[in-house]
Amino acid sequence: MIFNDKQQSVFQGNKLRVEIFGASHAPEIGVTVNGLKGETPDMEVLQKFMDRRRAKKAAYSTKRLEGDVVIVEKGVNSGVIDGEFRAVIKNSQQRSKDYDNTVRTPRPAHADFVAWSKYGDGFDYRGGGKFSGRLTAPMCIAGGICKQALEKKGIKINAYIAQIGKVKGKSYKDGKTLPIDFDENFPLLDESVKDDMMAEIEEARINQDSVGGVIECVISGVPVGTGEYMFDSLESVISHLAFAVPAIKGIEFGTGFDLSAMRGSSANDAFYYDGQKVKTRTNHNGGINGGMANGMPITFRVAVKPTPSIGLEQDTVDMVNKKNVKLKIEGRHDACITPRAVPVIEAIAAIAIYDSL
Repeated sequence: MIFNDKQQSVFQGNKLRVEIFGASHAPEIGVTVNGLKGETPDMEVLQKFMDRRRAKKAAYSTKRLEGDVVIVEKGVNSGVIDGEFRAVIKNSQQRSKDYDNTVRTPRPAHADFVAWSKYGDGFDYRGGGKFSGRLTAPMCIAGGICKQALEKKGIKINAYIAQIGKVKGKSYKDGKTLPIDFDENFPLLDESVKDDMMAEIEEARINQDSVGGVIECVISGVPVGTGEYMFDSLESVISHLAFAVPAIKGIEFGTGFDLSAMRGSSANDAFYYDGQKVKTRTNHNGGINGGMANGMPITFRVAVKPTPSIGLEQDTVDMVNKKNVKLKIEGRHDACITPRAVPVIEAIAAIAIYDSL
């Protein structure tokens, strides 16, 4: 079977054009970006950012230990991006035989069924193909460069774990901030819940199951007025990119859904002067009014679903013989994708803010 792994997925923003290409078990995955001309990324810093996303020897992580080394193929001259930027990551740890039994028996909660229905035999089912979370690696290349560029302008982006399964940690809603000495691989506002979160993951793993979580992101230093109303609002752009991450199933800004139970007198963020700068006494609206930054920290949180590939036997269908069957998924999978998704959320936030400035 010949798979089309050259097809691209494109984000077309106001300034940026980001193309992601490849597939989970293709020889390589990568990204092409237009709109970064003049930026001077530190490639060592970028690689450290990439290392936060890649698989690790941890209970929550897949055993597919790819190196995720960034190879720049085009667009950098003497350390400066001088045009269209292109970089790739070589896949070296594929084990495609693990997916032989899923060719026509779609994995529940995966894209297999809809992809086979739409693309037929052209669909690369191995590891989820182009629908795989593996494609968030090149997303982090583009986002990592944007993140560096924003930091030079005084804009900071930090994401962290707020919940794993039923175990809740501290939130920006509690007025907590990320400590200076946080663990980048498992960032929390309060380390006291880490053991309980790890136990939640371990229990799911032992039972051949998986668990989801919640990631929060705080963006500070965004100039007042950044963004637009309606279709190009900061909420719209961030959400657009957030849902490019396969595991994300929900998003809310500021106090989010809890605003629905509040009175306006409590939900409204009152303005006041702090010297010559206008601030708000609360931040229920997540630093955004009318789709534009109001100068307060931009805060949002996303819901990460449990990894759909689990060891337990599940019900599915045989799409060739048209009958109900049982499926046991083989292969290497994350018991909880949430920790590795944290830098991905920082990446999509960076792309959104960079494009909106």
